[in-house]
Amino acid sequence: MSRHHHGARHHGHPAQQGPAAASTAAASHLPPAFPGRAPWGTAQKLRAWQAAAIEAYETRQPRDFLAVATPGAGKTTFALRIATNLLERGVVRRVTVVAPTEHLKRQWADAAARVGIHLDPNFRNAQGRHGAHFDGVAVTYAQVATKPALHAARTAAAPTLVILDEIHHGGDALSWGDAVREAFEGATRRLALTGTPFRSDTAAIPFVDYAPDADGIRRSVADYTYGYGDALRDGVVRPVLFLSYSGSMRWRTRAGDEVSARLGEESLTKDMTAQAWRTALDPEGEWVPSVLAAADRRLSEVRRTVPDAGGLVIATDQADARAYAAHLRRLTGEPATVVLSDDDGASDRIDTFSAGDSRWMVAVRMVSEGVDVPRLAVGVYATSTATPLFFAQAVGRFVRVRKRGETASVFLPSVPQLLALAATLELERDHALDRPTGPDAPAEEDLLLLEANRTERGSDALGEDGAGAFQALEAQASFDRVLFDGGEFGTGADVGSEEELDFLGLPGLLDADQVRTLLSQRQAEQVGRGKGSGRPPDAPRVDHRRLAELRKELNALVGAWARRSGQPHGSVHTELRRRCGGPEVATATEEQLVARTAMVRDWFVGRR
Repeated sequence: MSRHHHGARHHGHPAQQGPAAASTAAASHLPPAFPGRAPWGTAQKLRAWQAAAIEAYETRQPRDFLAVATPGAGKTTFALRIATNLLERGVVRRVTVVAPTEHLKRQWADAAARVGIHLDPNFRNAQGRHGAHFDGVAVTYAQVATKPALHAARTAAAPTLVILDEIHHGGDALSWGDAVREAFEGATRRLALTGTPFRSDTAAIPFVDYAPDADGIRRSVADYTYGYGDALRDGVVRPVLFLSYSGSMRWRTRAGDEVSARLGEESLTKDMTAQAWRTALDPEGEWVPSVLAAADRRLSEVRRTVPDAGGLVIATDQADARAYAAHLRRLTGEPATVVLSDDDGASDRIDTFSAGDSRWMVAVRMVSEGVDVPRLAVGVYATSTATPLFFAQAVGRFVRVRKRGETASVFLPSVPQLLALAATLELERDHALDRPTGPDAPAEEDLLLLEANRTERGSDALGEDGAGAFQALEAQASFDRVLFDGGEFGTGADVGSEEELDFLGLPGLLDADQVRTLLSQRQAEQVGRGKGSGRPPDAPRVDHRRLAELRKELNALVGAWARRSGQPHGSVHTELRRRCGGPEVATATEEQLVARTAMVRDWFVGRR
């Protein structure tokens, strides 16, 4: 993202900061995350990216400023430092924070109070004005949408800084976007923040600039961007290991047919993938308790060096959340904290869990965004929501650094949508207002899923089977692979096997380079033992990075051919396997992947 009319892209590294580089280079000596982690939003010593972003802001003094920083990087500290400077100089006299949830309102008010800014998080529209002893208010987007004229009048009554936290929520509904624009059009300054600057729809986000890219697609433009890749290099966020689990699924369809499939199999249609995924998440099957047991074993390993490390299970709905919590209680002997979004005590339970040392919390979206529980180190993604936005927010709950060497581990179902999102965690995404059109438009597979998941419905809405018609019959789990830093590790194995334990038993304190080294060693040892994949002990060792590159290239070509030919994505893979031989893409050899890639290329030029 860049401000195109400034001709430079601002990033966390001085060499990339364009005109601001000289003035911000002095900030580069600042430690990015250490010593220690201050309370939420109140760090006294700025990280290098925060100092550089503040420098960019102070140099331009813009009315609108959009800062995009990966979850856990410290957006709140940055925003409160801007607010303090503007109040001290008399540029503004009031501060209004707009947040997505009631819980975040409270967090903002607490953080602001620690730096001397007093915000009222209990302000209600019926009050009309806040108390004279407050410097402003913290409200939700929904609250603004119900009475935008009231908030417009409040904003106009005194010079006001409006901080729009997770600004992408301003486009959640047409009425919300219009209301936010009406309410804060007259603000003296507007500071927009987001860790996930993209949406699955094309609803314009208020006060965000859009500029056409090389293809003429209008995309969001940020004034300062600090991505996950930058933050990982700086030690500001934890490295994330994604441990994926496949397995055999069996279910009964609406028509009464029994279907069996392996979770994540390339040849499955989208409907079958959704149904297999839904079957895996069924609390009555064996997949969920097997994966929870693996995640708890990983948590125990992490707690050897991080004694208060906690785990979070993200569930699709309340019934599943309670069932997963029951599994965890049987597994660990202690109750899990259950957080439901419509429960009045949800915020208090999150705060209690955050301050304690209990093992597990189970939630339904409540902690998918913005909520700060720094001790979370292990996650189970037990939901059917597959949008990039939700996935990035969910992973963001686990990446916050407290001390050097902490890692995060997220357990996933082995389904293509999630594996693709995990493999591209470091990609920066812009919000596109336009959709490409025409025969060559890149209508990626996940765009269709984004539309299906737009309302973030639960798994019981996937597949359109009708209420009560779908029946999960059996769900078995097996360890699939580990994804880290764009690479894939592991050869597939049974739950509880030595091969699985190789990865579950990784030390809890490792930096990114150590993680990469150990994963490569584990991979080599497994291949050397000839286990998991069925290779003999003297088989040649596999270059996992080369395989990952080949899979990525092949999948991109298959996607392009599917769009051109009109064939389903899975059908193209099936035809390639028929012609070239070998298993699905995930377990194909280098030679098989090369052969299939060559065949697709030949199709494009009409050779075969």
